[in-house]
Amino acid sequence: MAEIIQERIEDRIPELEQLERIGLFSHAEIKAIIKKASDLEYKIQRRALFKEDFINYVQYEINLLELIQRRRRRIKYSFKKDEIEHSIVRRVQGVFRRASAKWKDDVQLWLSYVVFCKKWATKAQLSKVFSTMLAIHSNKPALWIMAAKWEMEDRLSSESARQLFLRALRFHPECPKLYQEYFRMELMHAEKLRKEKEEFEKADMDMGDFDHPEEILKGELARIIYKNSISKIKGAEFHVSLLSVAQLFDFAKDLQKEIYDDLQALHTDDPLTWDYVARRELEIESQPEEQPSTKQAKAAEACRREERCCAVYEEAVKTLPTEAMWKCYINFCLERFSKKTSSEFLRRKWGNLSLFQRLERTMITFRKAHELRLLSEFHYTQWIELLLRHDLFAEALEVAETGTELFKDSVTMWQKKLQVLIESKSPDVDKSFEEAFVHLKPQVCLPLWISWAEWSEGAKSQEDTEAIFKKAILAVTGANSVTLKDKYLDWAYRSGGYRKARAVFKSLQEIRPFSVEFFRKMIQFEKEQESCKMLNLREYYERALREFGSVDSDLWMDYIKEELNHPLGRPENCGQIYWRAMKMLQGESAEAFVAKHAMHQAGHQ
Repeated sequence: MAEIIQERIEDRIPELEQLERIGLFSHAEIKAIIKKASDLEYKIQRRALFKEDFINYVQYEINLLELIQRRRRRIKYSFKKDEIEHSIVRRVQGVFRRASAKWKDDVQLWLSYVVFCKKWATKAQLSKVFSTMLAIHSNKPALWIMAAKWEMEDRLSSESARQLFLRALRFHPECPKLYQEYFRMELMHAEKLRKEKEEFEKADMDMGDFDHPEEILKGELARIIYKNSISKIKGAEFHVSLLSVAQLFDFAKDLQKEIYDDLQALHTDDPLTWDYVARRELEIESQPEEQPSTKQAKAAEACRREERCCAVYEEAVKTLPTEAMWKCYINFCLERFSKKTSSEFLRRKWGNLSLFQRLERTMITFRKAHELRLLSEFHYTQWIELLLRHDLFAEALEVAETGTELFKDSVTMWQKKLQVLIESKSPDVDKSFEEAFVHLKPQVCLPLWISWAEWSEGAKSQEDTEAIFKKAILAVTGANSVTLKDKYLDWAYRSGGYRKARAVFKSLQEIRPFSVEFFRKMIQFEKEQESCKMLNLREYYERALREFGSVDSDLWMDYIKEELNHPLGRPENCGQIYWRAMKMLQGESAEAFVAKHAMHQAGHQ
């Protein structure tokens, strides 16, 4: 192995001599490069090989290449690249080849190889890398697309890109993304040919071999791909994606119309089709002779487009009365309602009217879908939020009651109902909380218990609030109760001071589980007192360590610091606390504790 490493180091000598001779690196730097290279070579030549060693080797060489480039720019020297950079690039490619041959399945390694070749190698070399990678990873459409895009955009070879897409489709005959990108590529190719033809015509030159049939220039190849793809991949979503691609190309108007007509003919029963057709009304521009010239006319035209859009949705929900179709309509109404008009005239003259009309339309849409029992739980919550924003409490309560009847086991719906009752200052809040707990599973009720307690703190007496917390502690068990205990302790300190907080702490101290924060809060409350008692602090620390002493190194360190810094602390206890910590802490926690303790003793903390 030593002979191989020595040989590879000797192979570097010509480039290193050149680096020193032209003044890019000093003699000392060259010696450092040789030493580092020897270490890296040893690691990738030994019997047991590790991928990280190859990655480190490559990264070092890339860093060296970038440093050489920076120094070349600094001294403005651009010669001898064949002897220096190209030699390093060839070496890195050799390392990548070895690594990718050993770890064939590592896609990230292949992608790193591709990125390196894009920056440092020739296009022919990268083409070979793509070819080798796709032979191994032919089951990944994204890699085929990457290779084809590179052929099309970087090598400007539409024929090579086409061949790659055709090969990819043999492996993945029903992959929507492949068809979309192939379709896009053919349209880009047609656009490129059209621009070339325009340039030739402007220059009044003979097209010669560049003369292409009119069908190709109109995107006939893309049309063939479209027809083949929709015969294999069904669904309006894919159809719409192809139409979106076609709309990026102005010359493909006929193809756009064909795809749009097919969408309406083939997918009439799909809500996505109706949604697309309706939203398209917003984008359809008037004929040139009908183009509005004034701001008022433009604002009126925008309103007419929106009305046409809603008319399509109205037809859609009659033709296809499903929850999904109503969802599309409602989403559109909410979008338009929340959209701020860009027209100053519309804001000034029709602003309130337009806003009111959009709000009224949205409410009517919600109401119709509700009457047909085609509203989802999410849309009920959206409806309630919209009503609350406009202080329509009676209607919001009516909707919320319907929502909780339909979705009795939904904590979100009950939260919305209770929000309505609280904001409207209803006398039935307590009753509704109790009703919610009857219908909901105990493990999902934590948000409601917290809401009830928070509401009670502002609206009821301390006794009532404490009664709610006590009920909650009994009802909520397991991990959920941790948050509740923290909230209870916080409330006790806010409402009754330290004495009340200590009483709550005592009542909860044996009801597991706890959070570290529960004990830290109590420690902080004690420290805020004028007569901070070390005896109490020790009690809180000991109880916290009983629960978390095996995992939390910070607790032990804080305990030691407390004994050292408190006026009534006992520094002689610190050694005993240290050895207890070493017995209880395990693994990384123990190591962290030792490091923190050493730093503290050195005076760094």
